[in-house]
Amino acid sequence: MHLTVGYLATPTGKDGIALAADLALTFDADVDVVLIVREELPDGHPGRAEYQQMLVSQGEKWVAEAVATLADWGVTASSAVLVGESFAESLIEFAESKHSDMIVVGGAKDGFFGGHTIGPVAGALLHCSPIPVALAPRGWSDEPPVKIREITVAVPTTDRTDNPLPIALTLASAAALPLRMISLVTIENIPEKGSTAVARRMQVEAAEQNLLTAARSVPEAPDIQSLVADGTTLESALRKLKWADGDLLVVGSSRFAAPRRIFLGSTAARILAGVDVPVIVVPKGQ
Repeated sequence: MHLTVGYLATPTGKDGIALAADLALTFDADVDVVLIVREELPDGHPGRAEYQQMLVSQGEKWVAEAVATLADWGVTASSAVLVGESFAESLIEFAESKHSDMIVVGGAKDGFFGGHTIGPVAGALLHCSPIPVALAPRGWSDEPPVKIREITVAVPTTDRTDNPLPIALTLASAAALPLRMISLVTIENIPEKGSTAVARRMQVEAAEQNLLTAARSVPEAPDIQSLVADGTTLESALRKLKWADGDLLVVGSSRFAAPRRIFLGSTAARILAGVDVPVIVVPKGQ
């Protein structure tokens, strides 16, 4: 596995580095720490080029510190400082050139979504990236790295929503991790004249079918479980789920996403608001 980490010399950047360490230790991944310096367009000012180079030099010091932090945690990483107009676009281009399996970023101090604070960079990635994006909750760097112990995947119960189960199965199989499939049932997704009892039974049947599909796909997986969490709202259903250190959640993109691109839908956004574990958002159809 290869990880591209979008780094800033901020608490946001440190959170991303900490999550990259978790993932690298779990999946024995190669890591590139990338810092993007905004391109200074020439305007005739004699000091503009020197200022650009000063930013690059400072960026090289910052990423060297991040690489040293990873080394202290037992993770070997390379680094790069790039100049570009857009942090997100430059990061995606670099990740594609390295055939990265995942882009890793932290949250933002003044963002939103509860434990996951989505700033401008993460927000841009979550609406265009062709590569899965791993998001670290705010404050993730406050504790030492831990290996992932379980993969949880939010699986849809209708064909209208993109299914991230294949990626979750791949991750679980790669590190011999248990897989927990969750189906969230609320009265919000029940037709106006429908029966709550009937809808729940259909959701449970769909969850059971997901379990069978997963077991057939990865028969060597050590542990696969499927469960339904229900509530009046999505948020109340999420509160019934238990989380522990080392948990990782995988969610899919909106059905409105372009093929093989991420587009964070309203349901996934609300899930981000309700959890404080790392989340991987998967491009549509991947």
